[in-house]
Amino acid sequence: MLRKKTNTVTKRAQRTGLMADVAHSSVDRRAFLRGSGLAIGGLAAISATAGSVTQASAQQAVNGAVETVKSVCTHCSVGCTVVAEVSNGVWVGQEPGWDSPFNLGAHCAKGAAVREHAHGERRLKYPMKKENGEWVRMSWEDAINEIGDKMLSIRDESGPDSVYWLGSAKSNNEQAYLYRKFAAYWGTNNVDHQARICHSTTVAGVANTWGYGAMTNSYNDIHNSRAIFIIGGNPAEAHPVSLLHVLKAKEQNNAPLIVCDPRFTRTAAHADEYVRFRPGSDVALVWGILWHIFENGWEDKEFIRTRVWGMDQIKEEVAKWNPEEVERVTGTPGSQLERVARTLANNRPGTVIWCMGGTQHTNGNNNTRAYCVLQLALGNMGAAGGGTNIFRGHDNVQGATDLGVLADTLPGYYGLSAGSWAHWARVWEEDLDWLKGRFSDATFSDKGKDDVPMMNMTGIPVSRWIDGVLEDKENISQPDNTRAMVMWGHAPNSQTRMTEMKTAMEKLDMLVVVDPYPTVSAIMQDRTDGVYLLPACTQFETYGSVTASNRSLQWREKVVEPLFESKPDHVIMKLFADKFGFSDRIFRNIEVNGDEPLIEDITREFNRGMWTIGYTGQSPERLRLHMANQHTFDRTTLKANGGPADGDYYGLPWPSWGTPELNHPGSPNLYDISKPVADGGMGFRARFGVERDGDNLLAEGVAPVGSEIQDGYPEFTMQMLMDLGWDGDLTDEERAAIDAVAGPKTNWKTDLSGGIQRVAIKHGCAPYGNAKARAVVWTFPDPVPLHREPLYSNRRDLVADYPTYEDKKFWRLPTMYKSIQEKDFSQDFPIILTSGRLVEYEGGGDETRSNPWLAELQQDMFIEVNPRDANNLGVRDGAMVWVEGPEGGKVKVMAMVTERVAPGVAFMPFHFGGHWQGEDRRSYYPEGADPYVLGESTNTAQTYGYDSVTQMQETKATLCKIVAA
Repeated sequence: MLRKKTNTVTKRAQRTGLMADVAHSSVDRRAFLRGSGLAIGGLAAISATAGSVTQASAQQAVNGAVETVKSVCTHCSVGCTVVAEVSNGVWVGQEPGWDSPFNLGAHCAKGAAVREHAHGERRLKYPMKKENGEWVRMSWEDAINEIGDKMLSIRDESGPDSVYWLGSAKSNNEQAYLYRKFAAYWGTNNVDHQARICHSTTVAGVANTWGYGAMTNSYNDIHNSRAIFIIGGNPAEAHPVSLLHVLKAKEQNNAPLIVCDPRFTRTAAHADEYVRFRPGSDVALVWGILWHIFENGWEDKEFIRTRVWGMDQIKEEVAKWNPEEVERVTGTPGSQLERVARTLANNRPGTVIWCMGGTQHTNGNNNTRAYCVLQLALGNMGAAGGGTNIFRGHDNVQGATDLGVLADTLPGYYGLSAGSWAHWARVWEEDLDWLKGRFSDATFSDKGKDDVPMMNMTGIPVSRWIDGVLEDKENISQPDNTRAMVMWGHAPNSQTRMTEMKTAMEKLDMLVVVDPYPTVSAIMQDRTDGVYLLPACTQFETYGSVTASNRSLQWREKVVEPLFESKPDHVIMKLFADKFGFSDRIFRNIEVNGDEPLIEDITREFNRGMWTIGYTGQSPERLRLHMANQHTFDRTTLKANGGPADGDYYGLPWPSWGTPELNHPGSPNLYDISKPVADGGMGFRARFGVERDGDNLLAEGVAPVGSEIQDGYPEFTMQMLMDLGWDGDLTDEERAAIDAVAGPKTNWKTDLSGGIQRVAIKHGCAPYGNAKARAVVWTFPDPVPLHREPLYSNRRDLVADYPTYEDKKFWRLPTMYKSIQEKDFSQDFPIILTSGRLVEYEGGGDETRSNPWLAELQQDMFIEVNPRDANNLGVRDGAMVWVEGPEGGKVKVMAMVTERVAPGVAFMPFHFGGHWQGEDRRSYYPEGADPYVLGESTNTAQTYGYDSVTQMQETKATLCKIVAA
């Protein structure tokens, strides 16, 4: 399929309608692009989409006989506005949002092709099940009843934890919130989503350094950067529109762009300094840079004194990483790192950007904390042009993380403690004892404590769900194995150990897929029954809020009604809640129209509860106001200059403190003390206590502008207001709400009135306190970030010097480290294997490989091999090869012989699926639902390995062997 790529010249001769008329009439550029369904950013996008996004209906768009609807691209986390053109209920054209401060009228190839996502012919069209090896159509009523009956039977026999609810980064915020609430009402913490396998090590590492686990600044704020340091990220392909912001700083500020990556990427092609290093040696590389900074006294000593704790311990570790040792471990010359260090020191503020190249490691939390420490040492935090700009992956992976679709927390990162459940029970107006009764009454040891109730235990992370099925029951900290798996908007080929995953899928009692596409879940297993496919509609067929990587919320409007027999995610949840008998409780404060819960009511409900991260000020009305007035927001500061949203920051980036009525403008750059708290300023969060080993953990002599406390201070409680004499500023209603929680012990996170936050801000203080960032995280396995060799390392000399962890049990499951690393696989599997993204595809690739405009651009799965290795292996460019991992998984792919990768390193993209160890499984798909392009998944050959804190999978540094096919 799609073998022959489009010949643009020939196609042009075949145009009809507007595209033909353009050759014979005078049409201005905007009209031309608008008529083709595109806009500025457009000529490249026209090429990428064969110029035919709105082929049949383009003339209607030009004539203006359409309604325009604003939505947000459903691919990456930049948050590009899509202006859909709809005629008689049909989406006939599109253009990028010219007014959007994020994409500024630009689109990448994926964004330019999203109309096809909604109208795609390859979508699931109706509910189906596998019966005697064949796909059989069924009604929604029968599907809900059959699935529901089986789940209830499993619940009775094995307990609620034996059903796993795997959520999605593709849901909007309201659906993500409802999904986590739904799992709570079912009675399990076995709920998770893609963030576990993309940025969980970021969230843990960053939150435990300075308070919040998110991007600190924004894509737009990069305009202010004087230096740009990218490590483990390839925005030119993964977030193409973001590169416009990077290049703006490079050009207007003459900001040096430094790209550190084992592979010479398209982003590296723009770099002033490209630093190649060995996969899995990030900590050593960063410590090598810091060695030069400390050696020359280039650190910001005053910033460290007033706002950082633990830097002396960092210096002790960094002193071990002299240029010779750094080169031995990373392969990077010390002279180059001295140049990088000098560049960063001479060009401040600089920003640090990373993505999954840094996170997907067994010591990923060490990597992310090392990046943070680099910025703390340079004094680049809390400043425009500085910060850690962490580029999230999917369009709402930030929002789904914030809303708690995770195995270790409730919405807003409240955790799973008794107090957290009590807080959300108050928000939900639910009987806490009833909620407790929904969970198993079993107890297990967890995090060093005995007899922990299931309600308070972290669930099994998505990275390990297969072990929940396959591990011996007595080794798992729950009553029984996982027996039913719900994959709701998830691509299984984005996970490692796929050969074992296939076994796990076949062992399940039942596999349920809820998705616009069948995904690889439908075809990678050999089941003959017990598989259900439920068609969810796309985000263009529903509406609600979505959170971009910079923490800004945007409001999508519905473009078209759900196509075929698909239903919105929140409607499907309502149908299951009906079946399980808790609809009246879960929707008690949410209006339901027919089977559809009102999205705006869901927004208002999480507004009432998510005080921790300031998801409380972003009402539907305020978000819609921002979308309608995008043109009023500054393209760099994101602040509205006049207009109805005057003074707000675009999308009210969290925290937007207090209630919507407080009108907090949002916080564009976290930890910026140059602004008043009422205008988005704050210090570092005081979440780690006030002292450690006798050392002060609070800020010293610095505070946000206008603060009545010109020093560090702890997080606010009612008692603190009383001690300061500020409690008189509370209204009677606020005081009553505070008394109803815990009186003087009520803190800023559990006060449902928002009164404590309001009064703190009135006096110029951040509700969460004003502390030092901690460079040393004493609660982690490695308090000071350490280099540790990957589990599968071909450097046995370094394994001896920098070994991994001892095997241990956490997240309910035994987890191997040393027992794998102590075996030497390097003789048989000598090449390092890493993976990453392509510009044409997204995630597991099911929707983008089902899009003809994108599928035509990249039709073959491949592996990049260095010419030296290729010559040694007898492999020519374009030849088919077998790539095998040390755990037995193997894939048959095309060789691309290229200098992009170094000798001894190979790279494969992770967007492909549909082939299985040499077998084409196209015939396994439901008829008409197979993607145009199929291929092997790199994760079939990828291996075991999980982060020591979050269970992030290790995909960036394993081993393989390559042989000619």
